[in-house]
Amino acid sequence: MRHQRKLNAFKQRVINSFRDVFDNPVGRPAKKAVITVVGVCVTLLGLLLIILPGPAFLLIPVGLGILSIEYPVARKWLRKCQRWMTISAKKADDFFERRKAKN
Repeated sequence: MRHQRKLNAFKQRVINSFRDVFDNPVGRPAKKAVITVVGVCVTLLGLLLIILPGPAFLLIPVGLGILSIEYPVARKWLRKCQRWMTISAKKADDFFERRKAKN
């Protein structure tokens, strides 16, 4: 129980620190810059992993999700990506159903 209280107190200090930094006029642009850099890096890594072996279809939506915090255009692309992934999943399900029915 004591450990939980310490963890909650630490969590509250971190939240208050971020609030203090990002709620002032200098911190807001810094927050936007950090979100932009991290979001672009994750999205580009996801796009690169389309060619290379890796979890591209996990990283692209994550990167777009990060970018959508600050940019409405990224939110639009995230919705498109989610629709494409839903359609792809349905096609994969249909393919495996047909393959299972043949056997």
